Amino acid sequence: MGLFNKKPPLDKEWEKLLKEESKFLVARVEKKDSLINRKLAEVVPEKLQGTLDTAFAKAFGLIFDKGTGIIEKTYKKEELEKNFQINQYINEVRHDAKSLKVFSKKAKQSGNFNLLASGVSGVGMGVLGIGIPDIPVFIGMVLKSMYEIALNYGFRYDTEEERYFILMVIEGAVSHGDEMLRINEKIDAFMKNSVLPENYDRESQIKKTSASLSKELLYMKFLQGVPVVGAVGGAYDAVYMKQITSYANLKYKHRFLRKKFKR
Repeated sequence: MGLFNKKPPLDKEWEKLLKEESKFLVARVEKKDSLINRKLAEVVPEKLQGTLDTAFAKAFGLIFDKGTGIIEKTYKKEELEKNFQINQYINEVRHDAKSLKVFSKKAKQSGNFNLLASGVSGVGMGVLGIGIPDIPVFIGMVLKSMYEIALNYGFRYDTEEERYFILMVIEGAVSHGDEMLRINEKIDAFMKNSVLPENYDRESQIKKTSASLSKELLYMKFLQGVPVVGAVGGAYDAVYMKQITSYANLKYKHRFLRKKFKR
């Protein structure tokens, strides 16, 4: 009897995803400031927040307008697109768990190199006491990871709708508490029809995402600006890269499975 009641691989993967999303959300909602952040809060200049806001916003604007082509030279876009089509065909033929898991496996693998590179870059700049100038490099690595994750799940990243999704995912990944839940709901609403919100403005969304990033990375970027000990702050580039790519993997997988279900 159990054999006949066995759930299809797609249903099992969907249930697994929902559990992983719930676990991620709970961790972000309950997130508390670390001891090092509380200590640094006493010495960080008040104007640094605004400086970081501007630096992150400029980095996003520059890359969206002129840097995507440069980022695409760092990976084989056509090969990733071809591999997705092959994996998609195999899954449509087999309809088994193994072929369905390939997509998330490939997406996670593509982020491993970017995670390592981000950590090495952050530590290197931290040793030299370079904090704020590291931001364009960090954002470039974040977007590179997002682009590769998107391709592994069969999505584009160069339309205004996809840029909105990317910005929302980044904002959500570094938010916490009720704000995190609010952003996650907006992302889920977008995934149902992939339509931009009424009166959407890219610059406004960039500012929101940049503000969330600067608020979360404020203390580490301050510490990174101190020679030698800044290596500790720089190492957190990899920590936040992991946080962002983990959430991105969940939300792109959510979109991918939703398409499979035709929901």
